[in-house]
Formats: sequence, structure tokens, C-alpha cells
Amino acid sequence: MFNKRFFGEGSEDGGPGLEEEEHIDAIFKVLAYLYSFCVSDYVPYLRGVVDLDGHEKVMKENIGIIDRYHDPIIEERILELRDHHGLIKKEVDHEDLLDVFITLKDEDGNPLLSTEEIKAQITELMVATVDNPSNAVEWALAEMINQPKILGKAIEELDRVVGKERSDTTVANYFIPKGSHVLLSRSVLGRNPKAWPDETLKFKPERHLKDDDGSELVLTENDLRFISFSTGRRGCIGVTLGTSMTVMLFARLLQGFTWTAPPNESKIDLSEAEDSLALAKPLIAVAKPRLAKHVYPAET
Repeated sequence: MFNKRFFGEGSEDGGPGLEEEEHIDAIFKVLAYLYSFCVSDYVPYLRGVVDLDGHEKVMKENIGIIDRYHDPIIEERILELRDHHGLIKKEVDHEDLLDVFITLKDEDGNPLLSTEEIKAQITELMVATVDNPSNAVEWALAEMINQPKILGKAIEELDRVVGKERSDTTVANYFIPKGSHVLLSRSVLGRNPKAWPDETLKFKPERHLKDDDGSELVLTENDLRFISFSTGRRGCIGVTLGTSMTVMLFARLLQGFTWTAPPNESKIDLSEAEDSLALAKPLIAVAKPRLAKHVYPAET
């Protein structure tokens, strides 16, 4: 999003610091009130006049906390990339999402988004990346606990591919000691004749536009059979980010712990909430560490 860890120094064990915790708590409070009943949603003329249920106060307070962390970073980046007339003065080589929002241009070459629109988009993405991956992982974990064979299959794959412990290994005749940090060369990967056998070193953009069967390469499902991220002009711009976060989060939870239903329950209740896409009852499960102690960042 911002291409850096931007809220404080973090804790000694590498976890979130006080600033990050305050930020994430505010996001969860906003999410909770987005889905709850609010009188002014049904009687709009009350909005801004009287706050009968206190929702407006809570939302303003927590949006204010989020803005307090976001706004200085956004405004600093806008000053860096736009001149005092608001025109784009600098192009960036390695763009994060904030750079993209700031440097988007309309058909006349002027900035497409105002400062307030950029701030709103960033807040929307922050809320979405907290809410959606966690909901998807909670559902998947609940389903897997109810179907141990599928859970076991996922664990077997993680143990086979990732393993529980680090060990020495040999890759392509290179000896790699356990604990090594391995850096992949993007330059070499992009020129690998095994991956790109057809004129490896030639500039050929179409190889990134077409699949092996000649069909177009798209990140979203092109035949509209399963539109997880919507499609068209309203399609989610966070499709790659959201997918990566969800898969990584779920894999880490499965790799790190053995998951079972609580002792007094034989199955996890998979009922859906009436007003959202979450579980009707938050998932409560028994988690037991399955890796060596030193793998976990802090004792619990």
C-alpha cells in the first residue's frame, strides 16, 4: 500500500507496536459499525442533526484515528509527486498503490483523483484488506475442521513442500545451508530459456498477454463463472493483494497449528450471518502448536 512499515517501530519480537494496534483497532471498530443497525440509515434527515444511537460519534472518532495515520503519508507523497498546481511533476519507477492513485491522469493529462478521493480510496482498501481475507480464512478453517480429511491433505502438502524444520539442501547442484536467506534474481528468471523457450532474449510483449492455448491472460475469472472480485469497471483493484494475503494467512495458520473443534462440540456451526458474509458465530477452535518452539515469535 505505502511500500513501507509506517506505523512506529513495532515490538521487540517483530509484532505490531502500539501505533499499529491503535490503527487496526480503529479499522475493526469501523467494520463493526458498518454492519450494525443505525437509525439515520432509515431516517436520513436525522443524519448530522441528531445522533440517536451514538453511531456517528463512534465512526467519526475511529475514522479520525485512521486518518491521523494515513493523511501525513498521503500528503507527503502528493507533495513529492505533484507540483503546487496539482499537476504531476515526477514519475516513479517502482509504484505502490499510493503512487498509482496520485499519478493517474485523465484524458487531458490532469490528475484523475483529488487528494480527498485518494484518502478515501486508501481507507477503503485498508478496511477491505483487513475484513475480506480474515473472513475467507475463518470460513475455510471452519470448513476444514469439520472435514478432517481435507484439513489433513492441506497439512500434508505444507509439510511436504515447506516442512516443519529447516535443513541443508541442494538445488541445481548448489549446496544451501539451513537458515540461509536466498535471493532470487529477477533478471535471470526473466531470461530463463526453459521458461521462455521461444526467442528468450527478444522483446516480445505478446507472450505476457496470451496463455499457451492463445487465450488472454487475466487475473480475474474471465468467463464470469465465479466472480470473487467482481468484474469490469467495478472490479476489485486489490485482486492480487487480496489473494496473496488470504493464501499466505491461511497457509501460516495451517502450518503453525493443529486445529480441532472445542471439546464440547462435534462440528463447527457454519451458519451465515444475516447482515454480512461472515460466520453467524465467530469461529472458536482449539489451536495447538505443531512446530518447534523457536519458530514462534513469542511464547503464549
